[in-house]
Amino acid sequence: MTTAPTRKVRNRISTSGYFIKRLRDAKYVVWRLVNVYADHDPRRWTVLIDPGVSSVIVTCYENKSFNGEIMFEINDGGSKFPKNSSIKTDSIEVVVNTLVEAGIGTAEKNPYAGKKPTPRE
Repeated sequence: MTTAPTRKVRNRISTSGYFIKRLRDAKYVVWRLVNVYADHDPRRWTVLIDPGVSSVIVTCYENKSFNGEIMFEINDGGSKFPKNSSIKTDSIEVVVNTLVEAGIGTAEKNPYAGKKPTPRE
């Protein structure tokens, strides 16, 4: 009898798929902007939350000024968050609470809910 090789668990806040799924479960509209950066770049991925309304850009960093930890840079142009503010956490709940406290709307208030991003001509 052979056993299947064990796979590494990917349900971590540092993976874009998990991050997006959990935010969508919390009723946010989330679009993936960039999923791959260069190997030497500390950025892992970038998403857009509440597009067309608050338009919050979140970028995941790995090993930026610290080792082995993850940091999220939040940027909305200084509207509801200080410019280039960041969160260092392993918990998606902390991210969701930060969005709620800042008044970032969910899908019920977003005209792009259920729509995919389309490139502009």
